[in-house]
Amino acid sequence: MASVPPPAQPTLAADGVVLRPWRDDDVDPARLQHDAEIARWFGFVEVTPPAEQQADAIRRWREGYENGRSTVSFVIDVDGQVAGTVEVRTRPDNTSTGQLSWALFPAYRGRGLAQQSVRMLIDYAFADLGLRRVEAYVDPRNRRSLRTASAAGLRKEGLLRDYELRPDGWSDAFLLSRLVTDPQPRTREAFTAWLNNSLPTKRAIAQALVRDAQGRVLTCELVYKKFWDLPGGVVDPFESPATAVLRELREELGVTGRIRSLAVVSWLPAWRGWDDAMLYLFDITLPEHDLDSPVLQPREIKAIHWCDQAELAQHAADYTARLVQRGIQAVDEEGATAYLENGFDPHW
Repeated sequence: MASVPPPAQPTLAADGVVLRPWRDDDVDPARLQHDAEIARWFGFVEVTPPAEQQADAIRRWREGYENGRSTVSFVIDVDGQVAGTVEVRTRPDNTSTGQLSWALFPAYRGRGLAQQSVRMLIDYAFADLGLRRVEAYVDPRNRRSLRTASAAGLRKEGLLRDYELRPDGWSDAFLLSRLVTDPQPRTREAFTAWLNNSLPTKRAIAQALVRDAQGRVLTCELVYKKFWDLPGGVVDPFESPATAVLRELREELGVTGRIRSLAVVSWLPAWRGWDDAMLYLFDITLPEHDLDSPVLQPREIKAIHWCDQAELAQHAADYTARLVQRGIQAVDEEGATAYLENGFDPHW
């Protein structure tokens, strides 16, 4: 049974921008407007492609459209002039996802035309092509295209390292995407989603300051590192630091703690491959005799120890010893939470 040919490629128009199919007489108007920026981000060796190369590209785009609309490429037409191009491609193994690309020629940049064109292309991809997801791969250095993608409602999903080999070497790429169920660009919901996706997040760590009747501090001898450390760990997504520290006590030691106060909040600078983080040190009490028979998490905890300041200085990292000393001072002498940076009081 012969496959049904696709409908004729449409012409789309909105807000002064026309997206239309390529014509044979677009060869020179397109190729002669290429510049070094286009060559750089598309990995072209030549800035201005030969006429034969541009004509061959137009032929391939037409064939891609006729072949089940696996490639749909439009001219961006502004006031009857060739201003650039937008394109969406699908793969045979994933016909519900389209990969976007776009280019705007120098005379038309800085006017929001690329953003409008990509939004129009995405609307067409969802409504006419039936795609559920569109995505784009953008070099982190390509600030202009990142702004275009964000304005069209695409959100960053991650950084792909050494994604592509260009003439100037290997380059990374941000993967950005938009789903058919995502809010429309330029709405409050879309702006909130974009901000939430784009703003930085910090790793959070919650630890417990637990002391016995002699004032010694509870520490854990860990399986995976040399220095002893305080009980606690990384705060899970959507989990509060207070909830996290109590969870870690249950998981690591099999005990149920009670928070008395927040002793310290400390900013940790980037260190040995780790990004910066926020550490929350809670003053915690345990029921009497709760640690008489602890249930240690064997993949993390080798043993537990009660340490005075001298033992803590001997077995724990310098940062941990400073943190404990400052936390005890905040709880016992100041009655207020201390703010530290890398375990030190900031010099304000």
